[in-house]
Amino acid sequence: MRRILLWLSLSLLPFAALAAQGFSLTSRVLSPNGRMPLEDVYTQCGGGNISPELMWHDPPAGTRSYAVTMFDPDAKGGFWHWIAFDISVGADGLNAGAGTPHSGNAPGDTVQLRNDFGNAGYSGPCPPPGKAHHYVITVYALDVPRLGMFTLVDRKAALAAIHKHALAKAALTVTWGR
Repeated sequence: MRRILLWLSLSLLPFAALAAQGFSLTSRVLSPNGRMPLEDVYTQCGGGNISPELMWHDPPAGTRSYAVTMFDPDAKGGFWHWIAFDISVGADGLNAGAGTPHSGNAPGDTVQLRNDFGNAGYSGPCPPPGKAHHYVITVYALDVPRLGMFTLVDRKAALAAIHKHALAKAALTVTWGR
């Protein structure tokens, strides 16, 4: 419950101002409210566990880096699947597989925290059998080139820093269930 409240408070506080910028997030493999492709689903649920290709458009003036998160608000207590930041300002998206740290698929010095599976980087959907879950992928345009945090940083501190430095954000929600 605390994770959901934290996610809601951090994601809704500056939402009106952040969303008004025209910043957008798209993907060639994900469609809004569509089903997550099997290649992006966690391996224990029969998927390839490859982070999806993402593209962002029209970042606001003053953008100096990006952060990307993926959160499941339907999981009990909420569930973080991905938190990446210090994505260079020259990036206009992420290649498929960028969620695998040190794979060469993410720009330069991208930092990827441990997710709720305990893995560094991306881990795809794998909800329990039953109702499909929603997965909110969010990109943030940040006003600093680096957050100055490392992979062992506390998630709350990283999320607070991301929100503190966010000029704009754009989200794409997909579903997956079994």
